[in-house]
Amino acid sequence: MARRVDARLDSPKGLRTSFVPRLGEPSDRFGRFTESIARAMGTPWFLFVLTVFCALWITYNVMAPDGWRFDSAALGFTALTLILSLQASYAAPLILLAQNRQDDRDRVQIEQDRQRAERNLADTEYLAREVVALRLVVKDLASKDFIRAELRSLLEELDRDKKSETVD
Repeated sequence: MARRVDARLDSPKGLRTSFVPRLGEPSDRFGRFTESIARAMGTPWFLFVLTVFCALWITYNVMAPDGWRFDSAALGFTALTLILSLQASYAAPLILLAQNRQDDRDRVQIEQDRQRAERNLADTEYLAREVVALRLVVKDLASKDFIRAELRSLLEELDRDKKSETVD
């Protein structure tokens, strides 16, 4: 027993695991276990195996000699009915637990998507404001056509001034 305690103390707290969760300590192991069972129950392979099991059960209890039968067809295969009822009584809560866990994951994903969309919207609005600011700055700048037109008008004025000086 002392060796087991020492081994637990040698490992970091996050690496120590036990199947039974301690009070106040959240454990995800049972949730993962229920999801794996629910995932397995939702497959065609599970339905096939369950069908083969029931067919073998019924065939054995109908065809076997009377002394070897353990579930009577006259009583409606009571043991088989109880086994299937027990399986169903555990399957439903396990499936609901798995669905609740998936709903929790979906909620977290939706929240992360909403936050990402808000950030994208804020970034887009910022970039739109920057583009508008650049357009305003560019609007105030002289374009090539404007500069050419101004230079042409200056050249025309200089030509008129030269002509007026030569005429005088």
